[in-house]
Amino acid sequence: MSEEELAARVADVLSVDADDFRRSAEADAEVIKEGVEEGVFDNPQAIVGLEYEFYAVKADDCALRRVPRRLLELIGFEKELGLHNAEMTTSPQPLNADGLTAQEAEVKARLRTALDVTQSERMRLVSDALWTLPPEGEDAATYLTDSVERTTTDDDGTERAVRVATNMSDSARYHAMANTDRAEAAGMRIEAPHVSLQGDTVMPESLITSIQPHYQVPHAPDLPDYFNYALRVAGPLLALGVNSPFFPADLYDDDASPEAILRDGWMEHRISVFETVLNDPTTGEGKVRFPRDLASVDEAIDRIAADDTMVPMPVEPGERFDDQFPHFSRKHGTYWRWIRPVFGGPTRSAANARIEFRPIPAQPTVRDSVAFLAAFAGLMESLTRLEHPVVELDWQLARENFYAAMVDGLEADLTWITNDGKETSDSLALYEDLLAHAEDGLTNRGLSEEDAAKYLYPLRRRVRQGVTPASWKREQVETALADGADLEAAIETMQQTYVARQSETLLEGSFADWIGE
Repeated sequence: MSEEELAARVADVLSVDADDFRRSAEADAEVIKEGVEEGVFDNPQAIVGLEYEFYAVKADDCALRRVPRRLLELIGFEKELGLHNAEMTTSPQPLNADGLTAQEAEVKARLRTALDVTQSERMRLVSDALWTLPPEGEDAATYLTDSVERTTTDDDGTERAVRVATNMSDSARYHAMANTDRAEAAGMRIEAPHVSLQGDTVMPESLITSIQPHYQVPHAPDLPDYFNYALRVAGPLLALGVNSPFFPADLYDDDASPEAILRDGWMEHRISVFETVLNDPTTGEGKVRFPRDLASVDEAIDRIAADDTMVPMPVEPGERFDDQFPHFSRKHGTYWRWIRPVFGGPTRSAANARIEFRPIPAQPTVRDSVAFLAAFAGLMESLTRLEHPVVELDWQLARENFYAAMVDGLEADLTWITNDGKETSDSLALYEDLLAHAEDGLTNRGLSEEDAAKYLYPLRRRVRQGVTPASWKREQVETALADGADLEAAIETMQQTYVARQSETLLEGSFADWIGE
């Protein structure tokens, strides 16, 4: 699609009346509330699913690659924000032994096919939280901020200037965010220790990739119970999964030394990238944030309907069940919370209320990713069923846990309440309790103790070894620097080693294979 055609599509989006859109979303919210009361969103059992994001690199030197759109269609992946991104969404499955096996098998089957196809293009899909090597012959800052302005003419003859990001996918809603009258509500910048980048679109967000486990609750009115527990496990699970301690070398300030970057850098910069790109820098709480507890399912619905409308997208008629509340569904697309409720489904019988868990970065291997899916689902099962006392942990402490994990990973000082009701900041006690309940939730869903332990093994190894993907990356860079490399070369060596290790273990191994005994 040409830039002129894309600009015209963006202009169509911008023609939607924001007030009409908001009123329609509020009306849609009432439709969902009625459905909840009627039991439409209930399920006979919990169901799980997974969104899994990747980026593409050159097969030989790991420089970032743009993925041809025809290739995405060929491998059955979906486009994401950047031209280098690709996303897989698994089919929902019941939370039981067969369901988790099916989740892992589907990821492997589709990914194996994708890897075979991309190999013929001298390209590789990488599972990683934040890319660090820009495209060959380009620098990261330019790749992330390059844009052009095109002029379109409305039906009434009014000319409109539209800003289009050069390296962004041709989805009009992505580009519209930089052109609405709410554009100033997004920072479109990156602010992190020794990094400051200002763009004029949301393209800088394409630095980051994640996995997003979904857990469908059996009884929709109980969603707040699951949601509030999800807030309390967010920090500890993020601490286990951190995987983005470095930016591309050219994004660091010129006067920042490698020692300062290592000293001040965070273990999960993906969190800050998402927040600073999309949040308003002049206000307090932004759209991307750690959400507050829920008291009722109606409150969950109302929060989405009342959220600041970034892009009032046009709505096309459809025949799916959730086309009965299309404006609400569109609005949910920019309801950016680290844990968020979702209401949807293609048919009335498949309608569901679920928790989308967004803190976890993309992981080194499929098995690691499925471990987080299993752990999150197991925790949602066990903590709610046993009424675990950690739900009484003060919300502010849960939030502090989350951002402490972002900064320090497994070395963060986290607060937890164990099964016996005692508050602790002992990391081993926290993870012993947390993973025991994850295992309990899985066995309660029919998994054998052996199978439940197998799913959680990669996470137990991280606790036992005190090693995360982020700390592994830091060690790689520190070693290269000690051997005389400059920061750019050290980051390049680390990234190439990461991709090489992943190529050996992505489908059949785990990060535990990287760290030894």
